[in-house]
Amino acid sequence: MPSARVQFWGTRGSLAKPGPPTLRYGGNTSCVQLTSPAGTHVIIDAGTGAHDLGRALLAQASQQTPGLPLRGHILISHTHWDHIQGFPFFAPLFVRGGQWDIYGPAGLGRSLHDTLAGQMQYTYFPVTLEDMGASIRFHDLVEGVFEIDDLRITTRYLNHPVLTLGYRLETDRATIVYCCDHEPHARVPGQHPPLHESDRQHQRFLAGADLLIHDAQFTDAEYPSRKGWGHSTVEYVVEMAEAAGVKQVALAHHDPTRTDDALNQIVAGTRATLAARQSSLQVFAAAEGQVIELSTRESARVAPLARENLGTAAPAAAPALRHATVLHVATETTLVLNLAEAARGDGVQVRQATDARTALAIATAFPPDLIVLEDQAPGLDALSLCRDLRASSDVHLKVVPIIVVAAKERAAEGQAAGVTAWLVSPFSDQYARAFLQSWLLRSKCRWARAPIPTDEEQRLQALRQLGILDTPAEERFDRLTRLAAALADVPIVTVTLVETNRQWFKSCLGLEARETPRELSFCAHVVVDRQALVVADTFADDRFADHPLVLGAPRIRFYAGFPVFHEDGVCLGTLCLIDTRPRQLGESTLLQLRELAGLVEQELHTAPRRASKGNGN
Repeated sequence: MPSARVQFWGTRGSLAKPGPPTLRYGGNTSCVQLTSPAGTHVIIDAGTGAHDLGRALLAQASQQTPGLPLRGHILISHTHWDHIQGFPFFAPLFVRGGQWDIYGPAGLGRSLHDTLAGQMQYTYFPVTLEDMGASIRFHDLVEGVFEIDDLRITTRYLNHPVLTLGYRLETDRATIVYCCDHEPHARVPGQHPPLHESDRQHQRFLAGADLLIHDAQFTDAEYPSRKGWGHSTVEYVVEMAEAAGVKQVALAHHDPTRTDDALNQIVAGTRATLAARQSSLQVFAAAEGQVIELSTRESARVAPLARENLGTAAPAAAPALRHATVLHVATETTLVLNLAEAARGDGVQVRQATDARTALAIATAFPPDLIVLEDQAPGLDALSLCRDLRASSDVHLKVVPIIVVAAKERAAEGQAAGVTAWLVSPFSDQYARAFLQSWLLRSKCRWARAPIPTDEEQRLQALRQLGILDTPAEERFDRLTRLAAALADVPIVTVTLVETNRQWFKSCLGLEARETPRELSFCAHVVVDRQALVVADTFADDRFADHPLVLGAPRIRFYAGFPVFHEDGVCLGTLCLIDTRPRQLGESTLLQLRELAGLVEQELHTAPRRASKGNGN
């Protein structure tokens, strides 16, 4: 019986690098072709290698069945250039009658279609996406499971600066796992601490694979200066594969500076290490043109076990935001306008009602993907309406997410009424957009705003009595932020005071801003919890992974905040440290930073009393 067939068309990472030093392993960027036992064509990533693959497919089709339209599937791991640059040059997409399905990660911004179309705008490319002759369907994915013919495909988010999916492809005879690009969640070369939970989950995703194709752009020796770039080391990949019971590993996404000779040395050294510990793992460096025919005898026994390790299967197809519908039920004009604008940002259709009867009629006639209710509005009882919606004979209304917008969450009453989640005001359009989209995508909104402390009034009064808000920078505070930066080797340190609607920086090293909205404040979490908060990797923390300051400038990947207290015991703010790469701090460093936070407290209380220029509200 036929086996699964894998062929490499592009194995380079970051930048195409053709030339004499890369002849053996190739210079084209990521592109892999999988042919299933049933003959299904699946292409993973469309780097520059997709150009040659497309020409080969057309030549093969003309020889076998001239005139028969090509059909296939393209899985995009993420939309960095080196993974999509070959897409506009993939010739089968220009053949009329062809049918292609394109899959990729769904984000909170542009759809996969819009991102790929963006690189084909006239500024960059002479032909638009709409000019391609084939029929092209786009599928936005989240974590979960879907099927293509005889393939069962599981998706999992990888650790990369942009939203990235790994793909696990299973037939009844073979399992192939593709992970480009991915960075360890916690790795210190030369040390072997207990495995980070996120790395353990990644290991489960790899479990029992017949072939693992994994980003291995760096070595452990190179990694310390490249933390935060979103790539793995050879040593990490091999260790994970061994622990996961993988049979073969194809080291891929080769660094553009890596020559054939250098790759030969890496592979030889890795094989020698494995042989010394009598490991059965087979390791090779992926090379352009290389074909792997997977053995089918033992795979059928391995795949079911691996599936169990993946946990509960959920559909991977994300609802297309441009076809989604939100029903807003509210009477307050500003709230209606703000929420409507937040939803329309991605082309979501918005329907509105101002009373319960109209809302029930609209929800029944036009089943929405999300319902947003205003709490305690004049003439509108949100929880009562929620109960009526849940009691409807329409099955859809029993399960549709219902969000209640309120000044304060009423958790117990809401749970009894069937409320899915609470959107607590005040909030920005940006936060509302992320929150609503997370429910439209049926995914977790990984941006948690800090709640208001129970002693907020007393805390704000103590802060304002210090008379330090909006005063000029002072060397006595700047000296402490410089010391903290040198001690922890981080580029950004602030002395942060959390006000009513903002956080203000008395001292700020590495940032131009003197304040940001409180909604964006990591330090506000410290104020609530009254203890140090250290986030080793924001991508791995559900409170911050989708945070605007993580996804955008200054791209926070590490945060450490140490509370700064008033003499009456309330928490005023923090000594805050930020890095653009994931970090781990030793216990001695943490102790010294706590001491520095204590010195900040002393300076706050020994400062000359000044009249504040404003209360910042």
